[in-house]
Amino acid sequence: MTTGMSQEELDKYFTLFSEAAEVKCRFAPGAYNKYNVKRGLRNEDGSGVLVGLTKIGDVHAYVIDENDKVPVEGRLTYRGIDIYDLVEGFQSEDRFGFEECAYLLLNGDLPTERELEQFNQVLSAFRDIPEDFVRNNILSVPSRDIMNQLAKLVLVLYSYDPNPDDTSMKNLLRQSVSLIAKFPLMAAYSYQAKAHYFDGKSLVIHKPKCELSTAENLLMLLRPTGEYTPLEAKVLDLALVLHAEHGGGNNSTFAAHVVSSSGTDIYSSLAAAIGSLKGPKHGGANIKVTGMMDELKNEVKDWESESQIRDYLAKIVRKEAFDRSGLIYGMGHAVYTLSDPRCILLREQAEKLAQQKGRMDEYALYRRVEKLAPEVFREVKKSDKPMCANIDFYSGFVYDMLGIPREMNTPIFAVARVVGWCAHIIEEHLNGGRIIRPAYKNILKPVKYVRMRDRE
Repeated sequence: MTTGMSQEELDKYFTLFSEAAEVKCRFAPGAYNKYNVKRGLRNEDGSGVLVGLTKIGDVHAYVIDENDKVPVEGRLTYRGIDIYDLVEGFQSEDRFGFEECAYLLLNGDLPTERELEQFNQVLSAFRDIPEDFVRNNILSVPSRDIMNQLAKLVLVLYSYDPNPDDTSMKNLLRQSVSLIAKFPLMAAYSYQAKAHYFDGKSLVIHKPKCELSTAENLLMLLRPTGEYTPLEAKVLDLALVLHAEHGGGNNSTFAAHVVSSSGTDIYSSLAAAIGSLKGPKHGGANIKVTGMMDELKNEVKDWESESQIRDYLAKIVRKEAFDRSGLIYGMGHAVYTLSDPRCILLREQAEKLAQQKGRMDEYALYRRVEKLAPEVFREVKKSDKPMCANIDFYSGFVYDMLGIPREMNTPIFAVARVVGWCAHIIEEHLNGGRIIRPAYKNILKPVKYVRMRDRE
């Protein structure tokens, strides 16, 4: 066997290999329709195929009236509580809400003052990470991508758990609280290692402070000075709350359900969920939004001109601008139609932060794009499908105003969503009982084996 192929030879080999394989692997046009496949587990009207039950979160955006799907304003509930009411509750009392939200999603009920205080104490007890874990798994093996690093670190935590495979309710709750506490540190330390070893920046490693909230600790860990304003911490706290849960049908949570249904440990399930969230069609969309808006800011000379903005958005839809995908990132959603409540709540805080940071001109630009994008999409695509901005449209802008590095956008999503993932993993172990195994139809006719000497 020949060894020692050059990079050029390897590249040529895989170019030819891929060209040949693609012909064999690609389906004929219309194959999914021919076999009535529920592609993406979506029905023809856009509604989801019912594959499970949950008591954790619910996303509501339409009603069925005489067999017609009628769009309504979006609603999001955590354990039956409307997200607007939950946010108004802790904001009106000038409290941080993420820890209360985590308790609610894991426990099923809102905590009393004493229960929340005790829960915060437990989070603080779990928040620190052993120095050898940081040194051996983060600093010694840095990664250019924080999401991939998070997936690896979660699997490494299995080795630090004295009882990793126990899927009893008590043990799963212990593991969940520990993971919720550690995720901000793992994400922040992974970024600091990446910034130092790959970007040439100073290595800054702060220790978490037990008296701080999750949002405060995260900002402190990411900043060399460890300083932040009260508004900055409150805005990040809100973002964490809004990202914490979104029903069982979103891609990463469903991935956690599928893997958990095999009976495996919580670390394996979370690694799968992280891999899903990284994708640009899921959690990675916020980075796509910021990239798209960067290009728009350069291409549109007058940010107040609706006609110039409209022209650029039309180019995106026609696949003539940005990444040529035809997608206006941050616009539209698999479920929400008229509005995304998370977007509305985060947009309010984005305006306050923009006022503090002197970036109201950019905020105004985002508002114009939010208004014009659905109109442009309908005009170019000749579609009457309702479309609204989703939370990804503003989250990247908010993180940028907070001085959070762009490569941390999706990891912050993971820091929040680990709460929902853990709640769903527990629910799957308690109620699932059967491994999730949908059907796939083989559409290739039988092929006769040809002996080596007879192959051309």
